[in-house]
Amino acid sequence: MAEQSPKPHLPTVAILGATGHLGQHITSALLSPSTRPLFSQVVLLSRHQPSSPQLSQWQDPASATLRTYTETNLAACLAGVDVLINAIGPSGHDFKDGLLRALPDSPVKLYLPSEFGVDHYVHDFPHPEWDHKRAHFALARRLVPDVKICRVFIGLFLEDSVGPWFGFDTRRGWYESVGPKGTPVSFTALGDVGRAVARLAGLKPKDVPEEVHIAGDTVSMAGIAEVMGEAGAGKIVVTEVDLGAFKKKTVEEGGTEDPSQYLRFLMGEGKIDHSDGGIGNDNELVNPGEKYWRWRTVSDLARETGGRPWEDAEWPPK
Repeated sequence: MAEQSPKPHLPTVAILGATGHLGQHITSALLSPSTRPLFSQVVLLSRHQPSSPQLSQWQDPASATLRTYTETNLAACLAGVDVLINAIGPSGHDFKDGLLRALPDSPVKLYLPSEFGVDHYVHDFPHPEWDHKRAHFALARRLVPDVKICRVFIGLFLEDSVGPWFGFDTRRGWYESVGPKGTPVSFTALGDVGRAVARLAGLKPKDVPEEVHIAGDTVSMAGIAEVMGEAGAGKIVVTEVDLGAFKKKTVEEGGTEDPSQYLRFLMGEGKIDHSDGGIGNDNELVNPGEKYWRWRTVSDLARETGGRPWEDAEWPPK
């Protein structure tokens, strides 16, 4: 794929993990007609070759440039890049830290690390996945102190979260809340995360905060039951289990990379509440007055699924 002709007055943005679960949505947003003009170049950093099926939808050289990276050529792949988005998933911690060691020799001015989940900086317990992310941020601050680092927290992915792993047992018509069922929880659709990240990448680094909290919708488990019921699920029973006992048991047992049980008690603690009355909300920074798009909501998910998201999911998996 040929390199695009750069426009000196606009930033060049690059994304790692461009074809992943979240990365594909960020890539689509960067290349959308409303966002692409914000950038001189959009660089897709991928392990895949240009002819691979994963990259086939982004083969237009006028829109994107592909650079195939390895662990040894990262510095060269970052040539001319002003903004770097890291959308690599949870299995790539060693690579992510290696990436940081290439940044001092690059022109990168704004770095968005692979957060895009809950704000684990408010947690009072350890967990391997979130510990890795905190260590990565600390290493970045040490290696590239002059680079603006923006951590984006989105709560829970809307499409992935109203399922039995978080206590939403659609098949049985039964939701189990860890703690008060009226506690607000924030959800953001994958596409909306992509749009928000693309908008942040188009801002001047000086205008980008170090932390951004967004939420497409903030609804309690009791509220979700009501919305899903009205959309076709019928009456859903919502029960509560003791928050303190559930948290104590989960933290003491530990020993798992799967954060789902931790996220369940965090929901009950109100630590995934990205509203102004909770952790805080920066929706207006990226999408003032919904000028650029309409945020997807729990009601949208309910309509699309007849109130029965993940009805056929086997949990726990066999």
